[in-house]
Amino acid sequence: MKEELITKAYEVAKERYAALGVDVEKVMEQLQKVAISMHCWQADDVLGFESGSSLTGGIQTTGNYPGKARNMEELRGDILKAASYIPGKHRLNLHEIYGDFGGTFVDRDQVEVKHFESWMQWAAENGMKLDFNSTSFSHPKSGNLSLSNPDKSIRDFWIEHTKRCRAIAEEMGRRQGDSCIMNLWVHDGSKDVTVNRMKYRELFKDSLDQIFATEYKNMKDCLESKVFGIGLESYTVGSNEFCVGYSVQHQKLITIDTGHFHPTESAADKVSSMMLFVELMLHVSRPIRWDSDHVTIMDDPTLELFQEIVRCNALDRVHIGLDYFDASINRIGAYVIGTRAAQKCMLRALLEPLAKLREYEAAGQGFQRLALLEEAKALPWNAVWDMFCLKNNVPVGEEFIAEIEKYEAEVTSKRN
Repeated sequence: MKEELITKAYEVAKERYAALGVDVEKVMEQLQKVAISMHCWQADDVLGFESGSSLTGGIQTTGNYPGKARNMEELRGDILKAASYIPGKHRLNLHEIYGDFGGTFVDRDQVEVKHFESWMQWAAENGMKLDFNSTSFSHPKSGNLSLSNPDKSIRDFWIEHTKRCRAIAEEMGRRQGDSCIMNLWVHDGSKDVTVNRMKYRELFKDSLDQIFATEYKNMKDCLESKVFGIGLESYTVGSNEFCVGYSVQHQKLITIDTGHFHPTESAADKVSSMMLFVELMLHVSRPIRWDSDHVTIMDDPTLELFQEIVRCNALDRVHIGLDYFDASINRIGAYVIGTRAAQKCMLRALLEPLAKLREYEAAGQGFQRLALLEEAKALPWNAVWDMFCLKNNVPVGEEFIAEIEKYEAEVTSKRN
């Protein structure tokens, strides 16, 4: 009976949208192709498998909900469990500290492709392509400065680390037959006033020049900016202006993290400007009082971000990833809520009666344009979403809640 009701509602939705020139079947096909890069660090609070120590370097997690993944087997199991409740085929985004180090310590300037061999095999077996990140935080040599450190020995350490990460990403991309997107973010900055802004940025630029000297065919480099890090509030070396300038000059992807700007800035407004020059990587979270990395929900800023991507006809030039780490709630649930919310935002963006809206705008019909934008909010997009879930054999509506509760009772609650 439930499937019958979903089908009836879907057929009504198709008619409603068709009247406004929207082909719902085509939208469903488009959404099916949108792969979101799930972030491995939600499952274990960004600790990784290097040392299990606490976070340092301008970031932190809050909360102590029981059941976090303690090792690679548990983390992989949790990721697959979360993916089973999310419609479509998605990717996995790895930080370097999640390598398969075999129980031995491998310093970050010594990491090799072999440390991710099991990840590549696992990803292939599960139909999940990989993306990658260098890791400059939570290390004795992190300090306040890494790639911009005036101490050449420290700077060279991080340069070598990042070069090796690019080589790993290249092999991941080659093996999976699709470019591995490698993100580069460093926490470098100062807690208080600095009088050497230019010096650190010159050093950072020189480090990047060395890192990117080798060209690869199977990976794409991203550069991610930030306003500030915890304990580094006064100055950030890799500011938005620096990262945009460098990325455009050297044709690297720009990473837009929705929590990495001033609270009054619109991440969506940046898309059309940046897309004129480079491809984009998105790190989607929910910033509350700035970069708090709350679980992504279907809120206005996220919806506007995805609407802008569709309005720019940029689905093939934007890569979508999630970047939050909430340790205060069930971590598998956090994965599912956030990924499904991002998909819902993309669906609503694809269902927007854009042709009609642009017709009104071209004719100077401002009232009609605004009226349709408002009425479109109440169109039955949720009926299309339910059908999308049904066709992908994943729980419809809130059904996944009970399933995750069962997994918690049987699996994660038994972890010490």
